[in-house]
Amino acid sequence: MALKLFVLTIAILAVVSSISHASDPSPLQDFCVAVNDSMAAVFVNGKICKDPKVVNADDFFKSGLNIPGNTSNQVGSAVTAVNVGNLPGLNTLGISLVRIDYAPYGLNPPHTHPRATEVLVVLEGTLYVGFVLSNPGPNMKNKLFTKILKPGDVFVFPIGLIHFQFNIGKTTAVAFAGLSSQNPGVITIANAVFGSDPPINADVLAKAFQVDKKVIDYLQSQFWWDNN
Repeated sequence: MALKLFVLTIAILAVVSSISHASDPSPLQDFCVAVNDSMAAVFVNGKICKDPKVVNADDFFKSGLNIPGNTSNQVGSAVTAVNVGNLPGLNTLGISLVRIDYAPYGLNPPHTHPRATEVLVVLEGTLYVGFVLSNPGPNMKNKLFTKILKPGDVFVFPIGLIHFQFNIGKTTAVAFAGLSSQNPGVITIANAVFGSDPPINADVLAKAFQVDKKVIDYLQSQFWWDNN
């Protein structure tokens, strides 16, 4: 009797566990074009779906990625994004795209995408790229993976990890990247830590970075450029 009860308990737990982890692996419709009209129809993936009867080809179209971004800024780079915010047809499809332009020695600063893996391909120039692994075990350092990329080379940045691209050439560089989210998000590390509004308490940062508070005061007084 005890054995039968044990087997029944295990079976019930297995069924409940299976149900609790079930999810749809992909959208259950061909598309869900984003529209800013709460009365339009269905709410899916954080957006209101446009009535399918009035969807047209322009909902899936965007031009302009042939135009270089303005790299005349402190970091010498510009990111031109194509995501659900400016291409409504991407809604529920789980992908987006960016063009990145680099001035000579321009940098796309260390940043993360909290919701997406990124795959980057270089079209022009030479880039030094890399990403850092998450915190390792005790007495170990975060491992850095780097590579020098030339036109035609491809590199992948895993989801959520800090990564960067630096133009090591004397000419401009261009890269395109695909991301595995319609809205991948971006957290530029220096901007978030030293340029938040309101500022993070300087004593917190001084202790975190193990530097004098005057260093933190100086860093927080700088203008942190957003290249996105």
